[in-house]
Amino acid sequence: MRVAFLGLGIMGRPMASNLVKAGHQVSVWNRTSGKDVEGARTAPSPADAARDAEVIWLCLADTKAVEIVLFGPQGVHESLTAGQIIVDSSTISPTATRKFAERVGANGVQYVDAPVTGSKVAAEGGTLIFIVGGEQTVIDRLKPLFAATGKKIFRMGETGKGESAKLAMNLQIALIYEGFAEALTLATKLGVDAETLMPLIEASMVRSGVVDYKAPFILKRDFSANFPLRLMRKDIGLALEAAREARVKLPALETVEEIYDMAIEDGHQDLDYAATITLLEKWAGVEVKGDAA
Repeated sequence: MRVAFLGLGIMGRPMASNLVKAGHQVSVWNRTSGKDVEGARTAPSPADAARDAEVIWLCLADTKAVEIVLFGPQGVHESLTAGQIIVDSSTISPTATRKFAERVGANGVQYVDAPVTGSKVAAEGGTLIFIVGGEQTVIDRLKPLFAATGKKIFRMGETGKGESAKLAMNLQIALIYEGFAEALTLATKLGVDAETLMPLIEASMVRSGVVDYKAPFILKRDFSANFPLRLMRKDIGLALEAAREARVKLPALETVEEIYDMAIEDGHQDLDYAATITLLEKWAGVEVKGDAA
């Protein structure tokens, strides 16, 4: 298929690369230069990349970035023609997603929101999980592309429901990780070694995928970004915004939001979101680490 892939960040670049490897004809664009993809054409603008593409795939930082790339100067809207499909793997506002879909729908363009879960490693390995909102017939047309970049597709309903489900997923990830970080900090302060605690966690009902994935990085003191803290903070904000719109109270997430704000004030915005533990350590006067550190 002819694909325009817009946004070559931590997730987007390996996704575009996997599309090329699967034999698709790919044009790429990124806001900052220097992020090419081997085997793909580098376009000078979103409009140029989208011209004659069957599918226009976005993987951008936030709601505003998606709006600009779609409708700003030299944006995708300048090249849209009936029959094209826009796929958005950004994590953005569900309300904005529905508005964007209505705008491009006036041109006969289909819109599918398909945020992902699985982090940088899954993007590189082509094992992402897609959380999708849109018409089933359109999603079926996209299956060869999803197959090249991921391992599972979960349709949540109509357009916008994929983003809604993704916010619910990231809400859980943020809370599960924060609980894990607090437990490690308390155990360390009380004299229990983190390496000794981990087998107990792994053997008990508190074990989770979040813990399994993040624990080795914490024990090594490796906070390089798999999912930058600033982006998780953005997603927490989106979840709270959606909750306010729906008149839902999320008291635990409101507290975690404060932790993220303080971590950003400490200059950790470009580290992995696991770096929130460093605030807890600072307040407790301890450092959680394993033998590898």
